[in-house]
Amino acid sequence: MRFLVVGAGALGGYFGGRLIEAGRDVTFLLRPRRVAQLAKTGLVVQSPFGNLQLPAPPHVLAEDIKTPFDVVVVGSKAYDLDATMDAFAPAVGPNTLILPLLNGMKHIDRLVERFGEERVLGGLCMISATLDDEGRVLHLNDMHGLTYGERTGGRSARVDAIAAQFAGAKFDATASETIMQDMWEKWVFIASAAGLTSLMRASIGDIVAAGGQDVALSIFNECCAIAAHNGFAPRPSALERGRAVVTTAGSQMTASMYKDIVRGAQVEADHIVGDLLRRAPAGDPAAPSVLRTAYVHLKAYEARRAREAG
Repeated sequence: MRFLVVGAGALGGYFGGRLIEAGRDVTFLLRPRRVAQLAKTGLVVQSPFGNLQLPAPPHVLAEDIKTPFDVVVVGSKAYDLDATMDAFAPAVGPNTLILPLLNGMKHIDRLVERFGEERVLGGLCMISATLDDEGRVLHLNDMHGLTYGERTGGRSARVDAIAAQFAGAKFDATASETIMQDMWEKWVFIASAAGLTSLMRASIGDIVAAGGQDVALSIFNECCAIAAHNGFAPRPSALERGRAVVTTAGSQMTASMYKDIVRGAQVEADHIVGDLLRRAPAGDPAAPSVLRTAYVHLKAYEARRAREAG
């Protein structure tokens, strides 16, 4: 099975590197700048589960793709998705599967519209990773999970084929029969944490220290209500875990979106928070007010960033 991993950044570099380490047929789809960087350093992964260095990882530029791949793994930022789809489109053949690892749900709609219902799987990953200034992948926590499955539920021969390829790779791979539920539960948590820490410009622990547990629970409950309205009410374990995380005293956790704001970077405001709001019940008197306030805050940041960029 031939895998095309789009990009060799924090997500693609980690999971693609682990698959190569396990002897799988993996090619990275790269831009010229990353090609030049890897030519000097190779692909370097630093992780609690073991470091990895690949001196010359297989790669291709978009214009050089000549044949379809079996699986395209997509972990781009949502605001780069249109350009990313253009780049990997030549790799999509009649039997190609697309495994996206983005948060939220809007990307699924766009991938299906572009490539067709049957080609797009559901997927998510649980990992904290980043690239340092030298382009090394730094794995920052003790999670490295990748969950995937048929969006219609159940198992299939093609999911089993991917499972066989993932077996033995140094990450936690899970073939899920409820991937859409899994994705919605992660979206609820990501939107809550991103909205809360970005709005307050503070860690969970600092928000709790300020007496803001009620605000934290309000935004989490609002996100849960939207998921339930769409047929994906979080399961009891997800509710318990989410409420605990957003109210943990002393926690230094902040969402990656907050970190992006701190460094003046682009954010996924529309994809993570805005799209969730758009799926809320129309005319609901108990409208998601905290989540909407967080969204306006994020859009104001985007407006200021655009103005300052000229």
